[in-house]
Amino acid sequence: MTPNPCLRAARRRLMRLAASAAAWWFAAAAAAANQALAVAAARDAATAAVTDSMAQRMQACVVCHGKEGRATNDGYFPRIAGKPAGYLYNQLVNFQKGRRTNRAMSHLLQNLSDDYLREIARYFASLDLPYPPAQPDAMPAADARRAEQLVREGIPERKLPACVHCHGQAMAGRLPAMPGLLTLPRDHLLRQFGAWREGSRRADAPDCMAEIARRLTPDEIALVSTWLSSRTLPTGIHPEPAATEPLPMDCGSARP
Repeated sequence: MTPNPCLRAARRRLMRLAASAAAWWFAAAAAAANQALAVAAARDAATAAVTDSMAQRMQACVVCHGKEGRATNDGYFPRIAGKPAGYLYNQLVNFQKGRRTNRAMSHLLQNLSDDYLREIARYFASLDLPYPPAQPDAMPAADARRAEQLVREGIPERKLPACVHCHGQAMAGRLPAMPGLLTLPRDHLLRQFGAWREGSRRADAPDCMAEIARRLTPDEIALVSTWLSSRTLPTGIHPEPAATEPLPMDCGSARP
């Protein structure tokens, strides 16, 4: 029986369509495979470009504290670069144990080991970065003199030691665990004094800063905070060596 010409033509067309569909599918599959390979290669390249270093791991810190922990003087968050390692470690422990309260800090630190906290502290302490110029304060001359007197001389009759006795003559900090205070934001300093007075910031007993904050009047706190935030730390000044004489007060936070 002679095949129907129409049927033969339909079969040939169907075969051509099938071949075309197969070719399209294979081409699409190859394109998808190539795209997947390209994505994987880009991901591998990006992963290779990110080195596993402390600088990379500490990106969560610099979001708030500034590039490499070098906060500017017009923000709320304090600079942590170059602070004594003992001080930084103590603060990390204080946040972890609830002696200082900050939800973000507590969350970041809650599962970190003591050894890693010390590694973080050593990393930021090792950063030797210039300080930004301090902002002018427009303090009246009498207020500036009173503030500097509190910082450099204290008030012996009220058992208020001078700030420089613990924080160094240049107020750049003192090893092993006293921080520098110059160019810290005024609002940050005011908040810390308030936290010590209210008990929401604490340190190992005896808590000398809490005692000092309670002995200062609110006006004196405002004067000292303004004066400290408006003084620039000269280039090349670093935390001083540990004091050879006893501190004017027994201070738990002086221990690393």
